[in-house]
Amino acid sequence: MADEYKPMGMSMANLTIGYGVMMILWGIAVSYLSDSNSFTSYIPSFAGVLMVIPGVLTNMQPEKKKLWMHVAVTVGALCALGGTRFFMVMSDGIGYAAGSSLMLFVTGSLYTYLCVQSFKHARKSQAE
Repeated sequence: MADEYKPMGMSMANLTIGYGVMMILWGIAVSYLSDSNSFTSYIPSFAGVLMVIPGVLTNMQPEKKKLWMHVAVTVGALCALGGTRFFMVMSDGIGYAAGSSLMLFVTGSLYTYLCVQSFKHARKSQAE
């Protein structure tokens, strides 16, 4: 489709890859900075890997773009949902864990919103 939805001038596949890489780096940085030996401090990194994979597969298999982007938005929505934990622990102060939860909530919500806008744009383009 020539008139592809491109927030910030990026294709949704490349935005997905960038978001995934950002989450991978976030999880590694938070784990390192907090000297955490906990598996849970790497949750953003694992979610990031789950974002990078469908983003790369969308670029490799453009004929299956719809499938891979639906997988990616599902992961994004799960990040936002998991990030709601922030609201349960925010009264304890914002430490590394609460900060990661807030990051997942905000970025996961924004990413999900952009995906929904992309899906709506694609639907309108098909109707024309």
